[in-house]
Amino acid sequence: MGVVLVDAGGTNIGSVRYALQRLGVDAALTSDAETIRSADKVILPGVGAAGPGMARLRELGLEALMRSLTQPVLGVCLGMQLLCERSEEGDVACLGLIPATVRRFEEQPGLRVPHMGWNQLQRRREHRLLEGLVDGDWAYFVHSYAVPLGDHALATTDFGGEFASVIARDNFHGMQFHPERSAKVGARLLKNFLEL
Repeated sequence: MGVVLVDAGGTNIGSVRYALQRLGVDAALTSDAETIRSADKVILPGVGAAGPGMARLRELGLEALMRSLTQPVLGVCLGMQLLCERSEEGDVACLGLIPATVRRFEEQPGLRVPHMGWNQLQRRREHRLLEGLVDGDWAYFVHSYAVPLGDHALATTDFGGEFASVIARDNFHGMQFHPERSAKVGARLLKNFLEL
């Protein structure tokens, strides 16, 4: 199975790669368009801001390529947000694969932004990516921006209101949390993605 990690500058690349190795998959880290195009599965990790993330994809000449992929693609954390149409973080145009605008969490009394730490997942609809996931399972989050609910939401999380924590549209999938740091739940969801 050819799995590649897109080298778009995300600081979580090493931990995602190690999580995949624990599942028996040695994913190549690459920014080579032909390697990405010919892979069986593509993972777009990311930590940081939307503007630099999109700028890096453009610098590498990967923006149009990412939109054209037909194999299963998984965006992790910022990588998930980059699959959307826009981000309020710098008012950035993203890849446009998920019909949503990424929004900053609203400041509320008792709500600390960024959303950092363990929180629960709730299934919203059936999908192979969620196989084995039980309502209330815990995942590890670090983010200040989130994807709102919509038809793309497979699972949600509540942080001052519900947001989409797992998304899918066609062959594009995303996890807002860090599956590589989410223990057995994260490992199961990564395994599910590898089996799509």
